[in-house]
Amino acid sequence: MLTLTIRTTEILKNITVHFEKGSIHGLIGRNGSGKTMMMKCICGFVRPTSGTILVDGKQVGKDTDFPKSIGIIIENPGFIPYYSGYKNLKLLADLNKKISKEKIKDIMRQVGLDPEMKRHVRKYSLGMRQRLGLAQAIMESPDLLILDEPMNGLDKDGVADMRKHLLNLKEQGKTILIASHSAEDIEVLCDTVCEMDKGTLTKLRGW
Repeated sequence: MLTLTIRTTEILKNITVHFEKGSIHGLIGRNGSGKTMMMKCICGFVRPTSGTILVDGKQVGKDTDFPKSIGIIIENPGFIPYYSGYKNLKLLADLNKKISKEKIKDIMRQVGLDPEMKRHVRKYSLGMRQRLGLAQAIMESPDLLILDEPMNGLDKDGVADMRKHLLNLKEQGKTILIASHSAEDIEVLCDTVCEMDKGTLTKLRGW
């Protein structure tokens, strides 16, 4: 059972859950319910006080510091503000050297961004930043996606595009954990739904 206590505050309380591969799993709950912190624990950014997190059979924090094949959008995607979107993604891609320049450009086009645009990220709209965040998360074709409010700032067309991308990724066998305040996003996308409230987790649908 996963628990997380910071100082004297219990953030996560006795959580036990299994997310099946190849499905989209929804997390709902009000702000401060523990959704983002649980995602950070899965990603290896925060170490739980007790309990075990297994991703693809590897224990996070013991067998590996961070899951090996993971794409992440948590809170506001961070980019170098005075670089273009393409240059930001190219810098990240150079760390692992898994994908080509053309692959980066293709992913940007898939999410509705122009890789040739020279505009600095600091001049991007919130919706453009979210699209760039999705491109960053999926460009190396990770097996697991952790997405915290990925629709934030997107207009109606952007939401429709994002939903289509996520469903396509599911069809490719990817596992997706998504937190959203939108009941429609959860209904349209998710195979299973969990609700978090004050650090506890309740399974609502799909098991």
